[in-house]
Amino acid sequence: MTEIELEKTYLAKYLPEGLKDCPSKEIKDIYVPETEAHPSLRIRKRGDKYEITKKVPVLGNDSSEQYEHTIILTNEEFSALEQVKGKVVRKIRHYYNYNGAQAEVDIFQDDLAGLVLVDFEFKKAEDKNNFEMPDFCLVDVTQDKHFAGGMICGKEYTDLVPHLDELGYRKIG
Repeated sequence: MTEIELEKTYLAKYLPEGLKDCPSKEIKDIYVPETEAHPSLRIRKRGDKYEITKKVPVLGNDSSEQYEHTIILTNEEFSALEQVKGKVVRKIRHYYNYNGAQAEVDIFQDDLAGLVLVDFEFKKAEDKNNFEMPDFCLVDVTQDKHFAGGMICGKEYTDLVPHLDELGYRKIG
């Protein structure tokens, strides 16, 4: 299945009120190949769903509009594929309703604990372009490659500190 994903990504300023009461899922992403600086192929476990996904910008380097190619996997297929050497990242994704839009609030785990990113997906480019950043967000990092999934996987929070400091981000949690 291929679709165009319209998305904005923000660094969180703080966790929004009521987040802990929202539905959530643990996500494990394995980006391959591990030798690539910014792998775009990911093997994902999201709750009890499994898939392989590859994202490619529709135009140039615009990370807000990407082709997303997805292949659904079975648990057995995922179990076999997760043996591949790749860069791993784990996060808890909370599905938070914000003014009629659904925010995906990703609270990173393990070596990236303290990092919280917020994604909003849109059905129309006009909605994406007119969207105003929520008050619980600090800065729009949609085009900032430092925070692309393929770039942060395999890193530690301390690796991101110099750039986070430039943006005024403070560790959450």
